[in-house]
Amino acid sequence: MKYIIGIDIGTTSTKCVLYDLQGTIISHADVGYQLIQTEPGMAEEDPEEIFQAVLNVLKQVLNGIDASKLGGVSFSTAMHSLILMDENDHPLTRAITWADNRAVNYTDKLNATDLGAKIYAKTGTPIHPMAPLSKMLWLKNDRPDLFAQTKKFIDIKSYIFFRLFGVYKIDYSIASATGMFNIFDLQWEPTVLKLLNIEETRLPDVVNTTASISGINQKYGKLLNIKSDVSFIFGASDGVLSNLGVDAIDPRVVAVTIGTSGAVRVVVNKPVIDPDGKLFCYALTKNKWVVGGPVNNGGIVFRWIRDQLFDAKVSYDDLTKIASHVPAGSNGLLFQPYLGGERAPIWNAYARGSFFGLTRQHTKSDMVRSALEGIVFNLYSVMCLIEKITGKPTRIQATGGFARSALWRQMLADIFDQDVTIPESFESSCLGAAVLGMCALGYIKNLSVVKDMVGTTDIYHPNEKNVKVYQELFPIWQRVTRALEPEYKCIAEFQNKQK
Repeated sequence: MKYIIGIDIGTTSTKCVLYDLQGTIISHADVGYQLIQTEPGMAEEDPEEIFQAVLNVLKQVLNGIDASKLGGVSFSTAMHSLILMDENDHPLTRAITWADNRAVNYTDKLNATDLGAKIYAKTGTPIHPMAPLSKMLWLKNDRPDLFAQTKKFIDIKSYIFFRLFGVYKIDYSIASATGMFNIFDLQWEPTVLKLLNIEETRLPDVVNTTASISGINQKYGKLLNIKSDVSFIFGASDGVLSNLGVDAIDPRVVAVTIGTSGAVRVVVNKPVIDPDGKLFCYALTKNKWVVGGPVNNGGIVFRWIRDQLFDAKVSYDDLTKIASHVPAGSNGLLFQPYLGGERAPIWNAYARGSFFGLTRQHTKSDMVRSALEGIVFNLYSVMCLIEKITGKPTRIQATGGFARSALWRQMLADIFDQDVTIPESFESSCLGAAVLGMCALGYIKNLSVVKDMVGTTDIYHPNEKNVKVYQELFPIWQRVTRALEPEYKCIAEFQNKQK
């Protein structure tokens, strides 16, 4: 029997699952790490700590496994990270993550030009502080000495592969989320290179998501008990692989994920650009692309509600029970969930949260449910943008920490007015990476076999009474968001002066 590993390098932890070729879980491991946020807007991580986490989880899942039975290791990784490497191949910076907001001023300037729109039309990455393009503009202007010292601008997966194999390579999927990669020509975009005044040689070589490499560094091969001929598949980003891992690879099937943050994504067969520039388009393979929108504010909002209105000792299950006693619509209380700025659908790093419609009759319970509904309203507004391109979905596959809650599941079905399926698959990005790896190595013929590995735990159908309530409230929620947008930057600037 052969095994394959799917490994997911996330923002707060690295997860690793060992599967057999039927998708059955043999073992799994998870090692966490902390974001470094010592100044406003900063969100960095120690690349060495992440590399050690990768070694740690691999060692754990391979413990007791016959080394000859390992067929391959395939990677999923969080998008938008940036590490600057010096002439001696040592990091000049920590890993600057998608959550870092320090490039906001340069993002605003680029968005205000025709060049920003032209770059989006070629790269499919909205102009936003999350993107490596924006981060590099910021560093080029504010840290020119550091920028000039840089031999290679890379992401965290490229760093891991460099440590293991001594090469600088990046897959199509991660490259397509940099804001610097032409998704139609599958090469670094010359317009961006000119803007940054860098040569293509300062970026990693781009490879297909199914490309692989063998010959692991002898030191790490011995540590992990991995033979030198074992293939490591470059894989893709966590978002697109999550779609694969929940069997949402048909254009009519949408994946909705709510963890700390969230996303709505659908697979298409060729690159697609949103005319309004509010959706991303990232590669899964050469022939499958994922269109969607990421949101900053998912479960992290629920955590804020708990910590600020209740007590950190109160469980999330207790909060959802409290919210379940409130009728749909929270007695007319609406919540804009923008506690950490927002990406899709408004792409406004200055966005701030607010309750609207608050009266003396409203209670903490109303506020809890309103916060949950605000999160899902925001996701639904992303879905409305996607529908303009791909049409109305026939099914929603829902994953993430929220999916453990029956209230959230039903709320999603009611607000989206769609059946919601909860897949049985464990760690969807890891499974997606493993399936992509199986395909790359020839163990399976195509990605569609994932449907036999995923399974279904529950299907939730819309409650027509609740649907009517949400259809009445959602347009009001949208108008409130639009009305507040002109003031977000003003209040953000005021808040920054108080720090």
